[in-house]
Amino acid sequence: MSPVTGSSSSPGAEGTPRNSGLGSRAAAVLVFGSSAAVLVVEIVALRLLAPYLGLTLETSTMVIGIALTAIAVGSWLGGRIADQVDPRRLIGPALGVSGAVVALTPAMLRTTAEWAPAVLLVIASLTILVPGALLSAVTPIVTKLRLTSLAETGTVVGRLSGVGTVGAIVGTVLTGFVLVSRLPVSGILIGLGTLLVVGSAVVEWRTRGWSGTPALTLVVVAGGLATVVAPGGCDTETKYHCARVVADPERGSGRTLVLDGLRHSYVDLDDPTFLEFEYVRAIASVVDSAFPEGEPLAAYHLGGGGLTFPRYLAATRPGTRSLVSEIDSGVVRINRDQLGLRPEAGIDVRAEDGRLGLRRLDAGSRDLVVGDAFGGVSVPWHLTTVEAMTDLRRVLDEDGLYVANLIDHGELAFARAEVATLGETFEHVALIGEPTDIGLGPTATREGGNLVVLASDRPVDLRAVQEALDARRTGWKITTGDALASWTGDARPLTDDYAPVDQLLQPYSPRNSQ
Repeated sequence: MSPVTGSSSSPGAEGTPRNSGLGSRAAAVLVFGSSAAVLVVEIVALRLLAPYLGLTLETSTMVIGIALTAIAVGSWLGGRIADQVDPRRLIGPALGVSGAVVALTPAMLRTTAEWAPAVLLVIASLTILVPGALLSAVTPIVTKLRLTSLAETGTVVGRLSGVGTVGAIVGTVLTGFVLVSRLPVSGILIGLGTLLVVGSAVVEWRTRGWSGTPALTLVVVAGGLATVVAPGGCDTETKYHCARVVADPERGSGRTLVLDGLRHSYVDLDDPTFLEFEYVRAIASVVDSAFPEGEPLAAYHLGGGGLTFPRYLAATRPGTRSLVSEIDSGVVRINRDQLGLRPEAGIDVRAEDGRLGLRRLDAGSRDLVVGDAFGGVSVPWHLTTVEAMTDLRRVLDEDGLYVANLIDHGELAFARAEVATLGETFEHVALIGEPTDIGLGPTATREGGNLVVLASDRPVDLRAVQEALDARRTGWKITTGDALASWTGDARPLTDDYAPVDQLLQPYSPRNSQ
């Protein structure tokens, strides 16, 4: 018995005609390209949302979940509709409409985030779901066209499935390692939208089945123009951040480094001893009290930002050698190009992950380690654990000091866990912050914000630290000993095996910033 095949007059029958008008190479290109595009949209969506939702585990999980939902829905509906309608009529619209939505995404998300933040999650979901589902529908549609007999089902489905997977891999690698480091995310999406609409036009020309390309081309052009005038743009898009340098209207030489919408650093180009942020003044109070005045230090900094504190050390302690691990090479360039970092400042900045940079340091080589690394509003989890602190303790000399900036809100669950973690590694631990946040205030209200923690194996003159805090008019207080143990409570120390930092952190309050 010969295999069952369909006829050209019945596209919804068991098979499609052998002369489907779609060759094996064209089929592979369509499946490869559409699968790659889904992953490009997913990865870039994370970059677009980071300034408004934070670059947290929850944000990543949400975007991945939406993308997987789009793939599932698109695959199911694409296959179902292809059994009801001539598949040749579906490919062009799927590519074209998805391209238009992708090109509009940067302007839509940024405008919504600024003007209607309450519906940002809805709009963000749609900008991932719609193109993701349409692009994912391409594979079952193309598979339908390529199935010429039941005897070839396994070969055709397996081959196109493999091609789609390879496309997804290429889209992921190309975006993460090449596109994001070289192009603004808005440019990536507008370029991708253009390619998809062009692909739609080619399919339309081949099949003579759809005539919507001119209208969609206008939509892509409109998306590009809207992106130029949409709010929330960046001066520089780095590998990790949407970065801007904002001049201080009240201080001519003052500059604020804004990363993903959050103030990360304030730098006075003419006076590095001017410290705008309270937490930096608190760190300076600790270091100035813990070490003899003017004594040069060997310092290591986990996280760089605008390099405010390395600059302060260079100005107040001539001869200080500061080594900085800053993971974002784009932020390093901003320091050199816009924030006046000079090679002779005694500050060596390396574009590297802090945990890896820590491993490369010699034992007992540092007087001071400063922790000020953030991804969004949270310390990267792998810099918070007992194992990380043990390695950090290794690089400090016997009189060395670790001082770090933390951010938390609400019940301060992360801050408590980090204090408990430091207690596992260092003999002396103290916490500095607003009196209400560290259990010293007259009320139980805890709004949260920045906190500074210090740890060492030698006692630090906390009375001198408090006097320095008062002199700088921070209003912050110190807690240590039994009071700190009571404040920490039964918080569980963080380890490489258990560090739910994003879950412990309470929601960000717009009142506070780094």
